[in-house]
Amino acid sequence: MLQLVQLEGFARHYPSDLSGGMRQRLEIARALAVDPQVLLMGEPLAALDALTRRTMQREVLHIWEKTRKTILFVTHDIDEAVVMADRVVVMAQRPTFVLEIEEVRLPRPRLREDPEVGKLARRLSTLLE
Repeated sequence: MLQLVQLEGFARHYPSDLSGGMRQRLEIARALAVDPQVLLMGEPLAALDALTRRTMQREVLHIWEKTRKTILFVTHDIDEAVVMADRVVVMAQRPTFVLEIEEVRLPRPRLREDPEVGKLARRLSTLLE
């Protein structure tokens, strides 16, 4: 699992010795070690700086491509959801319910700068206003 998340050279390090992005990759490796059918990720990138966050988005997609595990990825970042997901579930607050489920049919790899990504993200954003 450490090789999958590109941490094979850090097997003897403590988590406190690792950067924020490396710790996130370690947490993913720990979760995958038990071979779950579904990987639940609740705001896993929220505490990272913008550059590390984008790197980790690519890492999560790489892990998904290698394992083909179902990943339930919770995020408040609509652009992130559109870039990463095959399906985006937009939730309402108080009371919580599903506003819409959107299949993302844009080709991969997806970039935030892609006009089609922006168009879909804006449409989903309007659902929350």
